[in-house]
Amino acid sequence: MTSSADGELRSLYEREWAWRQEQFAWQRDADDQWVKQDRLPDVGADAQARRLAYWESVLAELEGIDEARLSAEERINAAVFRQIVETHASDARFRTFEAPLNSDTFFWGGLHPQTGGFADEAAYRRYLGRMRDLPRYFGQHKDNMRAGLARGYSVPAVTLKGRDQSIEAYLLPGTDNPFWGPFDALPPTITSPARLALQEEAREVIAAAVVPAYTDLLQFMREEYLPNTREALAARDLPDGEAFYRAQIRAYTTLDLTPEEIHNAGLREVERLRAEMESILEELSFDGDMAAFFEFLRTDPQFYAKTPDELMGVSAYVAKRMDGKLSEVLGFLPRRRFAINPVPPAIAPIYTAGRGGLSACLMNTYNLPARPLYTLPALTLHECAPGHALQAAIALEAPGEIPEFRARNYFSGYGEGWGLYTEWLGGEIGIYRTPYERFGQLTYEMWRACRLVIDTGVHWYGWSREEALAFLRDNAALSEHEITTEIDRYISWPAQALAYKLGEMLIREKRARAEGTLGVDFDQRFFHDKILALRSVPLHVLAEELDAWIDAGGPNPYPEAPPRAGNEPVSAQ
Repeated sequence: MTSSADGELRSLYEREWAWRQEQFAWQRDADDQWVKQDRLPDVGADAQARRLAYWESVLAELEGIDEARLSAEERINAAVFRQIVETHASDARFRTFEAPLNSDTFFWGGLHPQTGGFADEAAYRRYLGRMRDLPRYFGQHKDNMRAGLARGYSVPAVTLKGRDQSIEAYLLPGTDNPFWGPFDALPPTITSPARLALQEEAREVIAAAVVPAYTDLLQFMREEYLPNTREALAARDLPDGEAFYRAQIRAYTTLDLTPEEIHNAGLREVERLRAEMESILEELSFDGDMAAFFEFLRTDPQFYAKTPDELMGVSAYVAKRMDGKLSEVLGFLPRRRFAINPVPPAIAPIYTAGRGGLSACLMNTYNLPARPLYTLPALTLHECAPGHALQAAIALEAPGEIPEFRARNYFSGYGEGWGLYTEWLGGEIGIYRTPYERFGQLTYEMWRACRLVIDTGVHWYGWSREEALAFLRDNAALSEHEITTEIDRYISWPAQALAYKLGEMLIREKRARAEGTLGVDFDQRFFHDKILALRSVPLHVLAEELDAWIDAGGPNPYPEAPPRAGNEPVSAQ
């Protein structure tokens, strides 16, 4: 029986979700699916102020709902909803929209499909509308960025060097412009006259709106914004900086931790991992210290692909080896499959080593001497399976309905915590075949532990960029290109990098408790299913739910689900 409190909560989050979709320019199509509108969002200062007022009213209404009267499932919904709305309100309150970019992600990117096109003519018409709206959209962003500069709120200058080059591709005319791509992928259901009309209109819109908008943006970035961005690095030095950094920690980690607590936890993890790395040097009988081993790994040709296809092939083979292990680690397996694609050339020079999602995981084949193969198995597990790509598929297909606002939400602590945990899990199930690959996994874990120290070091303790670079360089066998890309990311994106290691530490802590409490009754498949069945939740919710699962005896979260294929051998006849 549904309580009145459940109904009040459901009414509130459904109302806010529909409002938020409209605010960010989404609409339902004829199939009741959310699709982008024929315009881009209103990002002006007045719209941002209206959103803040609305979210504050939503939080006040949420406070009026008696949580003790909520059902177990709605209590989870309430916690997720509160975290989402508090984060949106916090960002609006600190006016993060006045710096809508960092060294990794830009407001002018992601506005067109990287590959493929759209399903029907209506979708192309909406796309053309968004292209026409670019001058207005960029104009609002520029006004916001000017306001940020005026109050000393901007991205640190050192982290944006060369990022303006990513705009240059959009100055190309006609079919050479990235926005043209979908018009080379028109579906066969659009007949010839309509195809020609859409393509002609696209040429006109690229010439009249897209190229001028990006040309003006590039001029703004080079002549007005980049020369005036701040020299200081620390978030603490921003307006109301201490409160801002604490709010960012809460937003990304979903935990109530102080910068000091995080910094010290990172130092302990660095020390622990260093000892594990030293043991591999002993196993290899390497003649030299850790610095010499790092230099060997960074320079010996055996550890680097000679062609992009070689790197992609290693990643694909890791993914297939993991396929053979999936039924050992998961009870519920999704039907959906993912691709492994190279990072698009336009963004590859400033992109991370890889990234994963529902349809594909991306591997960076730019600058191959900076892409060591010994870390590629860990990267593939994290981005592909059982990491992000598989995680996203399970979120779509797992039994049990969750509200739409939860289904389309992502918390970094949960998602990245799972991704990093799967890197460690690879060692438990035999994915890493050599000491170098095991060292690569430790390198990646050390890299995330260093983030706890570096992010807080820069933004709370006032570290210089050189200190941050040296700490990562001395502790993780990453290439110099990766090190500089990562450090600039941490400097320009306060607290985001903290989520990975804190999430992984929580999952491993709960696994250790489950193994100790349940003994022979512990089944890692059910443990993993429980985590992924929740979809994306704040870490404090994940902790509470895993503790309850352990206390209940570690049951199968899907007792009513259809049986899945196991490991039984099948003999060919």
